[in-house]
Amino acid sequence: MSMELWTHCRAATMANDATHAYGLVEDAALVVHGDTLAWVGPRAEVPADLMAGCTVQHDAEGALITPGLIDCHTHLVYGGDRAHEFELRLNGASYEEIARAGGGIASTVQATRAASVQELQASSSRRLQQLVNEGVSTIEIKSGYGLALEHERKCLQVARALGQAHAVDVRTTFLGAHAVPKEFAGRTDEYVDAVLQMLPILHAEGLVDAVDGFCERIAFSPQQIARVFAAAQGLGLPVKLHAEQLSDSGGAQLAARFQALSSDHLEWLSHEGAQALAAAGTVAVLLPGAFYFLRETRLPPIALLRAHGVPMAISTDSNPGSSPCTSLLLMLNMACTLFRLTPEEALAGVTRHAAAALGLADRGVLAAGKRADFVLWGVQRPAELAYALGSNPRLQTIFKGQVV
Repeated sequence: MSMELWTHCRAATMANDATHAYGLVEDAALVVHGDTLAWVGPRAEVPADLMAGCTVQHDAEGALITPGLIDCHTHLVYGGDRAHEFELRLNGASYEEIARAGGGIASTVQATRAASVQELQASSSRRLQQLVNEGVSTIEIKSGYGLALEHERKCLQVARALGQAHAVDVRTTFLGAHAVPKEFAGRTDEYVDAVLQMLPILHAEGLVDAVDGFCERIAFSPQQIARVFAAAQGLGLPVKLHAEQLSDSGGAQLAARFQALSSDHLEWLSHEGAQALAAAGTVAVLLPGAFYFLRETRLPPIALLRAHGVPMAISTDSNPGSSPCTSLLLMLNMACTLFRLTPEEALAGVTRHAAAALGLADRGVLAAGKRADFVLWGVQRPAELAYALGSNPRLQTIFKGQVV
């Protein structure tokens, strides 16, 4: 297996470096061995044996190199769209009113159930390619628009197939506890029973990497989600949670109790919830696209998360109802402009902290032993990735050591 050398670059390693912002290395070099980074650091310090072993050399022509971007919270596989609901909201209807009237997630469930595997594959592939074009090399895709075994299976199978067809690592999350389907209207506990029946079957079929739930007054109570999480833990699966988006339901404390990888949304997060996340090492995933698209006014408590040292990830939340977005770079800008994160915090949120939100220790930073997923950008400073609204300065993506 040959080694390859990348030089004439600046590397934002995103290592947790108190001395250099972004873990930035000027005049950097990266040595790639197969699909792994063998060395990262100043070009003048590359060990002689590694330099001698490099049979291929790449001139990055002054590019900035970052880790491959990670979109750690998406609902990418679905049928139809919800443009009509977008119009309803602009005419005064609330997200909750639309959901209670049979719209919202229920309308996407109907369209997703009606869609064939081929139709879902085609539409999801287009969305995924847009993210890959912006340097995304790892993505999480949730189910949750099938809400019945055959349709949840269909969506998860499509997600797995997307990872085979694109230069991206797809992590699948079972979100059966996303909403109550119409056939279980008024029988939420019985639907939770159905979710508990689906989970071991889908897990045995190799379709589930993690389990999620929607803990909210229009969805499931903490007690109901706790049943799902207990079953997930019994199967050895990590959990994550949609929490505190529309109200403070104690979801963050629930997530922490089950050592969740992440707790997501969090606009209504309490002081006690932040303390619980910090103690559990749970990542806070912030979703500025949904905040923007729903015209929310309550900001997630960034200062509280900082004060408790809770790591913050950023994601598109790509979905048809509240964040029909396929630009993670736009989310960097929104995280800064709407949530007042620094550009360094935002970039850490789609690299180092996003990897932690998926339980992946082998990526998210540029360092020896990590997977060779990285992106070359035509910018001088890392902050430009968050600054340039609507821009895509990606020059090249390296995925598992191979040029995409």
